[in-house]
Amino acid sequence: MLADAVPLYALLFSAHGLSDAQISALLAVWSLTGVVAEVPTGALADRFSRTGSMAAGGVAQALAYVLWTAFPGFGAFAAGFVLWGIGGTLVSGAVEAWLYDSLVELGEPERFRSSYGRLDACELLAQVPAAVGATVLFPLGGFELVGWAGVATCLGAAAVAARLPEPPRHDPATNTDGADTDDADTDGGQQGGGQQGSGDQGSGPQGELGYVATLRAGIVAAVRTPGVPVALFVVALLTSLDNIEEYFGLLAEDWHVPVRWVPLAVLGIPLAGAAGALFAARLRDRWASALLSAGVALFAVAGLWAQPTGLALVAVFYALYRGVLVVAEARLQERIAGATRATVTSIAGVGIELAGLLVFAAWAVAGLPATLVLAAVVAFAVTPGLRSRNPGGARAVRGHTTGEGTRGSAPHP
Repeated sequence: MLADAVPLYALLFSAHGLSDAQISALLAVWSLTGVVAEVPTGALADRFSRTGSMAAGGVAQALAYVLWTAFPGFGAFAAGFVLWGIGGTLVSGAVEAWLYDSLVELGEPERFRSSYGRLDACELLAQVPAAVGATVLFPLGGFELVGWAGVATCLGAAAVAARLPEPPRHDPATNTDGADTDDADTDGGQQGGGQQGSGDQGSGPQGELGYVATLRAGIVAAVRTPGVPVALFVVALLTSLDNIEEYFGLLAEDWHVPVRWVPLAVLGIPLAGAAGALFAARLRDRWASALLSAGVALFAVAGLWAQPTGLALVAVFYALYRGVLVVAEARLQERIAGATRATVTSIAGVGIELAGLLVFAAWAVAGLPATLVLAAVVAFAVTPGLRSRNPGGARAVRGHTTGEGTRGSAPHP
């Protein structure tokens, strides 16, 4: 979360002679890595350790910055994006799963929305010290000093993640005698014993699924658990809209903000987003769709206005959007009942990467107008999912809080 201390990487690439096409190719490598690695790394977190996965993600991102800083060039930049992409997927899914299961262990799963809102707000607020730090360090030591500071920050985040307690896995589909029946529940009532006797089975505690079985169980749970496919669809579409943030600086410049004031002019937008994420704990589900639509409408008004003051309306849009996004994330976690929580959540990550390409394509085709049309389509498409009742959340919470089917801490790799 605080590891993104290198907000100057686009300038780094440009300074080393990369063309716009080469920079776009690097971003494509980053996105493709996320699509390929998202679900497999989610299964790793479920099979072994969520905290270990988060720590490994920080180390991978640190290694990416080492390559960029010590060996700047297209090849090192591409390899760094592969490492950063893998690092991001190691954290994605594992964070939500760790937080939800930790709250279940405390008997307070209903606090996930407010806790995740605070986490989301901290992630947005972290952009402020990252930008300030880069601004201070760059005149002192250029890209090299900023890069090594990024390495240190990532390793520090990894060390903190490694020391977090690993909560027990909570699976209502687990028998009281310890035999896991996750495959039985998700595969239409077939007994899991025959399947688990294959090479998938791990050598851990009784009933512990191996990696391949964990991956399969997570995919099946994502497809067959009531309410989960819709929740995944909503989270994927909503989160993909966050790619619009990449263009806030360009909008400010197009709306006649002097270049030297652009960073300060857009600083209020992530701050507003943090406020919206914090507000999500008070946001009723039935309000979410209307607030999202209102936010998109305000963004459209700002686009028509095309003046510096229009950034205030963009900030309101972003606050409403981030609040609704936290609601959608919470609804997804409430509907996941098995021990493959990180795997299921990571499937949303694949959808996010793929849907996010639509945002980039819309901007490339017609800039803000096309992007706003896409945002309006997304707001309309997710409305049924945001308004639907939760068929599995209450059952999952009851099973968790009574301690039925819980496991001990998952073994580390």
